[in-house]
Amino acid sequence: MKFYLEAGQIEIDNNNAENTIRPTALGKKNWMFIGGAHTGQRSAIIYTVIESCRRRGICPHEYLTDVLTRLPSATTSDIESLTPSGWAAAKGAPKKKAA
Repeated sequence: MKFYLEAGQIEIDNNNAENTIRPTALGKKNWMFIGGAHTGQRSAIIYTVIESCRRRGICPHEYLTDVLTRLPSATTSDIESLTPSGWAAAKGAPKKKAA
């Protein structure tokens, strides 16, 4: 069924998703042999964190610098403030509109 015909807010194409994964798709041949068996999973986690920052209008470098310096002394009650959304809320970062 073509849901975009019934719901006008749904886009017909997926250009946003394709543009988001393009750098990874272009670089995967270059990165094929960097690291061991778990490198792919670790890379996916890092890409997810960085893309979460970008979608919220957060500078990934600023976020990672702050969070990685706070992480060694963090407790389980600090977890929410260490996520990109919690960090942005604590910093008062402007929220980007969803595409």
